[in-house]
Amino acid sequence: MKTRFLISSLAILLAACKPASDDSASSQAQASPPAAAGAKSGKPQVLVANYPLQYFANRIAGDAVEVRFLAPKDEDPAFWQPDEAAVSAFQNADLILMNGATYSKWADKVTLPESKVVDTSAAFANNLIKVADVVTHSHGPGGEHSHSGTAFTTWIDFKQAAMQAQAVVGALTKLVPDARATMEKNAEALKDELDALDERMSGLSRLWGSQPVVASHPVYHYLARRYGMNLRSVLWEPENVPDDKAMADLNAILAGHRARWMIWEGEPAKESVEKLALIGLNSVVFDPCGNVPDSGDFMTQMKANVEALEKAFR
Repeated sequence: MKTRFLISSLAILLAACKPASDDSASSQAQASPPAAAGAKSGKPQVLVANYPLQYFANRIAGDAVEVRFLAPKDEDPAFWQPDEAAVSAFQNADLILMNGATYSKWADKVTLPESKVVDTSAAFANNLIKVADVVTHSHGPGGEHSHSGTAFTTWIDFKQAAMQAQAVVGALTKLVPDARATMEKNAEALKDELDALDERMSGLSRLWGSQPVVASHPVYHYLARRYGMNLRSVLWEPENVPDDKAMADLNAILAGHRARWMIWEGEPAKESVEKLALIGLNSVVFDPCGNVPDSGDFMTQMKANVEALEKAFR
């Protein structure tokens, strides 16, 4: 009886020490909670202020880093207010690429590690455009805001965009020096494409000369300056049909600024196009692409923008 008891006890101990089967391990893995949202992939983390910088960083770095752009698709990143988790992600990033030109208003209210922050427009900081407009308006979920202060859509001057891309490659090669050769090659290819866009736009500037143009929104300051566009703006949204007051404001501008074209940020409502056509004003889209486009990418969108202007003015 004692012998039988000892054998049974030994069997129980051996069973307790036996490694878990594959099925058991699999069940435990499936039961484990998923990794926290935004958890690091093991690559250096690069946080960006807007979509153009995300595009530049991805084009240049490829798979060497993880580039993260956190602003929601339906918000203008220039007026986005990040939540606590997003701010924490910026604070813990290995590199933070900012647009500069007072783009990220939220950054003035939080503490970011200065050693990791790169202002990509610093090279032309002395040439930033001051804006006197103090009209407050709203669109999307971002609430009311004003375009007063400093014009921030810096990258639609393609020479400035190339300088921002150069700042990006400089920061990335410091972060991942082993990938320098590949990154510099990628940056050169990106610069060539931006230079080609600049050349096409410069050719257009000779066509429109001093011809008056209006814009649906005050975001084209650098485009107008670089390419000699005689431009004035209203405060319209592409999805909203202008009411009587909006049309009256536009007509007041047109009285001394005889434009034949309005440039829109996005595809305007059909009724808006028809209203403008009745007063002799045509519509063309130039999407600044501050956020992720519905299709394509930054470069395909910019090429489409330039092509649209070429068709309009030729």
